[in-house]
Amino acid sequence: MIFSELITLKELKEDPYFRENMLWDVEPEEVMSPRCIKEGDKLVYKGPIKGYIPYIDTSGAKPVLFIMRHTQMDYGETIARIDEIPEEMLIEAVNENRHKICFGMCPINEKIKQWLKRELGAL
Repeated sequence: MIFSELITLKELKEDPYFRENMLWDVEPEEVMSPRCIKEGDKLVYKGPIKGYIPYIDTSGAKPVLFIMRHTQMDYGETIARIDEIPEEMLIEAVNENRHKICFGMCPINEKIKQWLKRELGAL
């Protein structure tokens, strides 16, 4: 892990690089799926995923919003925890996307996307 402790929302707001490189529509399943698949006789390589991906961790007693850094070399690590978001929004998103949970990671919904964009100054 490059970061010794998780970044806060305040720190994310202070650095525009995070906002500019957020991958708003990448879902955990895309990150966790193989980058190369066989289709018939040939191998098909998926494009790289590089940037910051918001997701909801569902492995604990309560859902928590995190930001994952994913590199072009397919290295991923959680770098930020967002505690300021209302828990009701997280629960709603988990219920809405329950069928998309992959390894305890749930994609965000449109409400959380808009909330996070407002918080980061991306709107």
